[in-house]
Amino acid sequence: MTRILAVSSGEEAEAVAALRQVLAGGGVAGIPTDTLYGLAADPHSERGVNAIHEMKGRDAGKALPVLIGGFGDLAGLGVILDARQEAFLRRYWPGPLTAVLRLRAAHLRAAVPASGGEQTLAVRLPGSPWLRTMLSFSGPVTATSANRSGHPPARTAAEVDSALGPSLQLILDAGPAVETRPSTLVDLTTPSPVILREGPIFPDVTLF
Repeated sequence: MTRILAVSSGEEAEAVAALRQVLAGGGVAGIPTDTLYGLAADPHSERGVNAIHEMKGRDAGKALPVLIGGFGDLAGLGVILDARQEAFLRRYWPGPLTAVLRLRAAHLRAAVPASGGEQTLAVRLPGSPWLRTMLSFSGPVTATSANRSGHPPARTAAEVDSALGPSLQLILDAGPAVETRPSTLVDLTTPSPVILREGPIFPDVTLF
């Protein structure tokens, strides 16, 4: 039976311990983000990444976005971040903007299965303070939407449980999602940023 655990700001300890246990075992948890509810697995765990693809009914090998607790997490993921990219991101992070960044060659699929073997990884520093606190202890996690492919994304823990509950070891419940849209997605691997998906943030690409 899936464990559903209520969480709130200032009371992250139990949630962190439960999430770390799930991640260490290659499992998957449903978690609230600064946008919609997402599916959290260790981005370095092939077992966890494959489990997400299976429960979403998605082809294996598709890249998954990753949530980080701070800029310091990027190096451990093998992300290459130059001064211009960092300056651009510091204007919008923390917040609902996901950036596609390049990976070092040694950090492709073998080291970070969440990349799906691509030379890039989509990462986000979320706007939620309690979520960033949790990530500072748990480490980065995947954050693809908590739903089966082609179905509406989950906005509450109950919707996560209804859609995917039997496949999950844990669901963290922080109440209904405040934001109803997925994050803005921007590609920073090109000479000028390219917005791949519009969302809550409208970045000024001329500042890059």
